[in-house]
Amino acid sequence: MENDAATLYCPNELCQAANPLTHKFCQRCSTPLPKRYLWAVGDGLSVGNPGELLADRYLVISKSVVLDTKPGLLPEVPELENLQSIRAYLRLIPYRLNVPQVYGVLPLGDGRAQKEVLLLEKPPLLTDTTALQVQLCSQLTTAWRDATSMRQLNWLWQIAHLWQPFVSEGVASSLLDPHLLRVEGSLVRLLELRFDSPTAVDLTQLGEFWRQLHSQAKPVIAEFVNEISSLLIQGKINSPEILIAVLDRGLAELGRAQTPSIKIITKTDTGPSRQRNEDACYPPSGTLVSKPPQATALAIVCDGIGGHEGGNVASNLAIETIQQQVQQLTKVPYDHIEPSLLLADLDTAVAVANDKISQRNDGEHRQGRQRMGTTLVMALPLAQEMYITHVGDSRAYWITHHSCYQVTLDDDVASREVRLGYAIYREAVQQNGAGSLVQALGMSSSNSLHPTSQRFILDEDAIFLLTSDGLSDFDRIEEYWETDILPILTGEDNVGNVANKLIEIANTKNGHDNVTIALVHYQVQYHEPELSLKAVIPDGLYVKAAASPTQATLLEDSPPQNTKVIPESKPATTTQLPFHLIVPLILVVVVGSMAYWVKQRLSPSSSGTIPVFSNPVATLQPTASEAPTARSLDNLARGWVIKTNREITLNNKEILPSNSFLEVIDKNNPQASGSFLVNMRLCSSENTLTSADPNKKVGSRLPIQEKRVLVELSKLKRLGVTVLQASDRSPCDTVPQSPDSQPPEPNAQSDTSATESNTR
Repeated sequence: MENDAATLYCPNELCQAANPLTHKFCQRCSTPLPKRYLWAVGDGLSVGNPGELLADRYLVISKSVVLDTKPGLLPEVPELENLQSIRAYLRLIPYRLNVPQVYGVLPLGDGRAQKEVLLLEKPPLLTDTTALQVQLCSQLTTAWRDATSMRQLNWLWQIAHLWQPFVSEGVASSLLDPHLLRVEGSLVRLLELRFDSPTAVDLTQLGEFWRQLHSQAKPVIAEFVNEISSLLIQGKINSPEILIAVLDRGLAELGRAQTPSIKIITKTDTGPSRQRNEDACYPPSGTLVSKPPQATALAIVCDGIGGHEGGNVASNLAIETIQQQVQQLTKVPYDHIEPSLLLADLDTAVAVANDKISQRNDGEHRQGRQRMGTTLVMALPLAQEMYITHVGDSRAYWITHHSCYQVTLDDDVASREVRLGYAIYREAVQQNGAGSLVQALGMSSSNSLHPTSQRFILDEDAIFLLTSDGLSDFDRIEEYWETDILPILTGEDNVGNVANKLIEIANTKNGHDNVTIALVHYQVQYHEPELSLKAVIPDGLYVKAAASPTQATLLEDSPPQNTKVIPESKPATTTQLPFHLIVPLILVVVVGSMAYWVKQRLSPSSSGTIPVFSNPVATLQPTASEAPTARSLDNLARGWVIKTNREITLNNKEILPSNSFLEVIDKNNPQASGSFLVNMRLCSSENTLTSADPNKKVGSRLPIQEKRVLVELSKLKRLGVTVLQASDRSPCDTVPQSPDSQPPEPNAQSDTSATESNTR
């Protein structure tokens, strides 16, 4: 409902003029007027009557929806000690395509009765900005019947990917609540998060929920959905990885009925304020690529770091190296590629480029800010999927008929603070150094690099925009996507014209930097296939543990592999062991025998039971009747101690000496890639951290129990460390234990999770 007395204030701090709510631009200074509709969290909560103005800024639109009429002002945020109640939202920021983020709090009431209502931004709302009308996006269970089979499986696939991070944050029950589970086009979007009850939430409950969808599933996947539900309920699918693999097979089959066509164009410009262009792109600027007839389509944008010292060299070297690496990957027919291994191969390609730049820096004796580097964002469309890889603050946006979504999360200090649960994003970006990059290509070896590779299922026409911060700064994409990019999807404009317009916007509205963009226009034709999918657990994905026949453990974390080629046809079902399982099973036996031998040497009195290889995502706890499982990085748990066997250089160039001991504080899952981040404290009394960078001061004189180290588990496995067994003694045993220790403070010198390389 429109309030004639309410006004929308210009966010320009030099203007702040009052404007009618229906205006898109400030009538005084022409600054775009953002309309931020917010969701007020609370069961049955009614914040006020439509048209009422709360806290002198929030206009009530409906029962739980308000509009911020002063978007230029920072919202009120919870006190630091109250962040625990919203930490799940913060740590799930890599999944903000699906999960709304915390905007601030709304104080309601007076005196002792005053309470704070949590406000979430970008909830699943459909808005009519001209009439100030909003409505909730449809529930998944309501929209299910009218969706195509590809979209139905796409929704289930997204839920499967969200399951493990939601379990880690104690909010998995949100994925079982039809009221919270909304859909916006092809995207699954949560209205808010619901915290799990003390009763454990498991995949059997997900199976029960999905079984309700069987009756209205499209005929081609009806039996498939029913079989998956049954396998979940029976415990035969007992991990998200197995569930995703089964859904991947179904999506690949449906993908044969989908015909995509792709156009890519790139543009780069020096800009009005720079003397040289340090950006680079692939294909070369101004090139239009169409697939078909081209066999492959690939877009890359790099933003060089280092000024005249060589930012342009780094960006061009990254483009050349990665393009060659990815072209090799795409020579394998798509239906022979296993997606999870392709994601790993994309990360490897980025690591190769990183090491080439880093080695050149080392060869030219560049140190600190003299080192050249580059950001990276890359889009690889394959069949019905889009793969996005990024490092740094160059971004990818996904534009559909429904909205514009920022796909990537900047690798900067502000995003890191939110991802670790320390701050709300709108507050974090106001801090000094918030935009400093925590990683970029070329700054250090690939052991310290954490590229983010994501995969999206596409079932409708879409635009992917890759851009350097010359355009994305100051929210220019959010301001202009609807007027200048959306016309590509409606057929009113083409990618060439839009690319030129975006360069002009960057130069006239920003103008502070080089600008480089790539537009990827994905169009799709889909017809319902005449077949009936069957749910099949891929061979070799898991082996059953003898002590618990309903529990399966993944054969993961093997040495780096090339993109897996999948057989064209399924092997016949016989009683003979399939050949492709022989080698993995031999490896399991060999590794198990070695672990058994080591365990006997370390603990002669043990029962001698061969340890079960546990799932690194969800550690299985042994029952009282089982022998204890050998400790390893695969089943890493809180309170265990890790010993370094060689000198290790951390992300911020601090050196962790050989024979250091670190105690695990906790293990969380903040990365979009799904990999764990291990939070540890250094408890070795004889070793301290030093720095490889002579210009960087390291707080090595802090008390030893205050030193914190954050390392991604996948990287930790390559650093040559040993996990001490329960019977082993270590310096950590002599330091007072603090099982409830919190992660390091966001600005503490001891945080070694990343390097603040160059301020962009």
